[in-house]
Amino acid sequence: MLQTIINAFKVKEIRRKVYMMLLLLLVFRIGCFIPVPGLDRTTFEGVVSGNDFLTLMSSITGGALSQGTVFALGIGPYINASIIMQLLCVGIPALERLSKQGEEGRKKIAQYTRFATIILAVVQSVGIIVSFGKDAIQTSLFGDQIWLAGVFMAIVYTAGALIVMWIGERITDYGVGNGQSMIIFVGILSTAGAQIVAKAQAIPDNAGAIWDLVAFVLVCAVIFFAIIYVDLSERKVPVQYAKQIKGRKMYGGQSSAIPIRISGGGVMPLIFAFSILSFPQMIASMASPNGGFSKWWTNWMSASATGWGAVVYALVLCLLIFAFSFFYAQMQFNPEDVSKSIQQNGGFIQGIRPGKATEAYLKKISNRITLFGAIYLSLVAFIPSVAFAWASFDLVNVFSTTGILIVVSCAMEFEKQLQAQLMMKNYKGFLK
Repeated sequence: MLQTIINAFKVKEIRRKVYMMLLLLLVFRIGCFIPVPGLDRTTFEGVVSGNDFLTLMSSITGGALSQGTVFALGIGPYINASIIMQLLCVGIPALERLSKQGEEGRKKIAQYTRFATIILAVVQSVGIIVSFGKDAIQTSLFGDQIWLAGVFMAIVYTAGALIVMWIGERITDYGVGNGQSMIIFVGILSTAGAQIVAKAQAIPDNAGAIWDLVAFVLVCAVIFFAIIYVDLSERKVPVQYAKQIKGRKMYGGQSSAIPIRISGGGVMPLIFAFSILSFPQMIASMASPNGGFSKWWTNWMSASATGWGAVVYALVLCLLIFAFSFFYAQMQFNPEDVSKSIQQNGGFIQGIRPGKATEAYLKKISNRITLFGAIYLSLVAFIPSVAFAWASFDLVNVFSTTGILIVVSCAMEFEKQLQAQLMMKNYKGFLK
């Protein structure tokens, strides 16, 4: 990867794109430190640190949520809107047809996603103000009209989410890679970096902590290597294309392969599983922190559960990971569509008849690989807790399970985009 970055900086056009991306990311990070007037940061930080779902969202925003800054919502509303649109495109035939209409269809889907982002940003902003408003609003900007100050803060948070969405789209258009992924990547790295620095500063008070920190770095390196190794693994199904004569030219007669990744859904099954288990806890804690449902959910359905509660939480989390892994695998790789495409192009899998037989064969392979991918994600979900249980201070919060996967996935995607840009540049030079 280091060599790819060095080669990319040797090309003027790619170097300019990288600089543009870094400039936009700098604007995002500056916005993460701009406070909202009249807001008590201590209250925000206390509530966020006590909720697993909010802690994950805060790490994605680079700590902006826990500090209650302008970009507190971060890229979350846009990501949620994108996920919702993906699900709707699968469940609603009209949207599914629209998504298959090429560039024009993708533009309309993107526009619908922006509208959904605005709605989700408003709902989340109002939810934050309503839930934390009485304690978080320290001083009113509009005299004694607290509700007017709340409206002002909701507008600021909504505007901040839309600005982050705009920054992400500009990175995608003028930078390198997917802008939303890079914003999440930078947010998690900044959060982890700040926490590691804080742990390092505590070493003088705890002499043995330095060995914990060294061991933590080594364990992280091993986990990163294992995730990259599995993430790059894929099953290639060989496909042979028959020779076809069109006019005076002969086409086909070549062999190809269909790559099926072990982790086709990437990090999305984990994010969905953690969100579903953490969201009721967040709602319950906002409505009644000491209520019966809130205590029951904390004892049986949260990461902080102990005893049999921890076992139940692990089983439910694994079941959700398995369910979403198969769901996203179906979205990423549809055996029926692939089988039709192979048959229409005169291709076949050796030993398998075209049509329904090919579809059943591909579905069987996909289900087997997805099963191993779901087992892999389930193991990864609990590796940090087990690997860092020996530490004298809490190192699990430095790199959460989802954070590790997101960082690795975004770094690999960034390298692939740089390689694609370099390859395109080489092709242009060859054509000239």
